[in-house]
Amino acid sequence: MSKLPNCSKCGSEYTYTDGTMYICPECAHEWPQDANAQATDEGRVFKDANGNVLQDGDTVTVIKDLKVKGSSLVVKVGTKVKNIRLIEGDHDIDCKIDGIGPMQLKTEFVKKV
Repeated sequence: MSKLPNCSKCGSEYTYTDGTMYICPECAHEWPQDANAQATDEGRVFKDANGNVLQDGDTVTVIKDLKVKGSSLVVKVGTKVKNIRLIEGDHDIDCKIDGIGPMQLKTEFVKKV
């Protein structure tokens, strides 16, 4: 029997395969068996609306008017957001926008500058 790798997230030795993915039953982390896949052992690869890879500290531009939930404010098209921080979750970018304050954005609504 071949030796499967330990989970890259929690280190569990009880990983198993499902199709082309490794799966950890303890933390539910999934990662591809293919070494050339988009995801890496460090985590997810974040891409903007044009497919450019994003990193912490990048500057991005908003490509669509975005309503701020619970407020009458709107983040306008072309708003520049500096020094972004990438996070796991529904909204991928944690940032501070001048005139609005701290908020989270989805990578599908920004492009890298």
